[in-house]
Amino acid sequence: MNFVDDATGRALCRFSDEETTWAAADLLEAWVHRYGVPQALYCDGKNVYQRRPTSREAIEGVEPQTQFGRMCAKLGIGIMVASSPQAKGRVERHHGIHQDRLIKKLRLAGISGYEAANRYLQAGYLEEHNARFARHPAAADFHRRVAKGLDLRGVFCLEAERVVSNDLVVRFENRFLQLKPKRNQDLGAGARVTVQQARGGDLRVLHQDLKVAFEPLARPQPQRHAEPRPRRAPLPPLPRPPAADHPWRRYPAVKKNGAAAR
Repeated sequence: MNFVDDATGRALCRFSDEETTWAAADLLEAWVHRYGVPQALYCDGKNVYQRRPTSREAIEGVEPQTQFGRMCAKLGIGIMVASSPQAKGRVERHHGIHQDRLIKKLRLAGISGYEAANRYLQAGYLEEHNARFARHPAAADFHRRVAKGLDLRGVFCLEAERVVSNDLVVRFENRFLQLKPKRNQDLGAGARVTVQQARGGDLRVLHQDLKVAFEPLARPQPQRHAEPRPRRAPLPPLPRPPAADHPWRRYPAVKKNGAAAR
């Protein structure tokens, strides 16, 4: 995964198993902490960054949004999708540099794992790379600071909307959460809440931007019989057709009127 500032050429990259939502979110969070919030991202047209609208969204005119797109929207970052690799030539040229110099450096250092490679990037490779290839911007730096009061834990997470049941329970990822709202929280059956899942799996439940306390419920265990169930008796075998020399086959033929031929 590779981020390149279009104005300066500064790069920030990280190895990951696949180009997933968390891989893109982790790199964007690292970029925000180091350089600030960018104005927009110019990326591939993969389903991590954009997706097709559902039939309901198409009818209602709702713009489809991925989990990563929602994170960018909370930070005020626009997403522009490139129609071809040549359209984002700057990052592609950086890919060529990394595929040449970085591969050789990793081989000389004896590194073949993702974690060791990421430590090598942070230890000095990125600093050396940016010192050699980055340039000062022609104008001012347009990165912005994180908005005051914006909790990044509520930005870099997975979100899902759930409906509260009659017993104030919501279900998320096959887990049952017993809500315990405060007295001033108007939360009842049929209300909609937002469940947020952090990178490590921790959950938060929000209702009207207020945190709702909850307690995970244990999954009901299936009842086991003390004694094994009796087996059913085997079905009788199907009757077999008579043999070729069976007397039934030598019985006189029956005429259409039902009388036997004599």
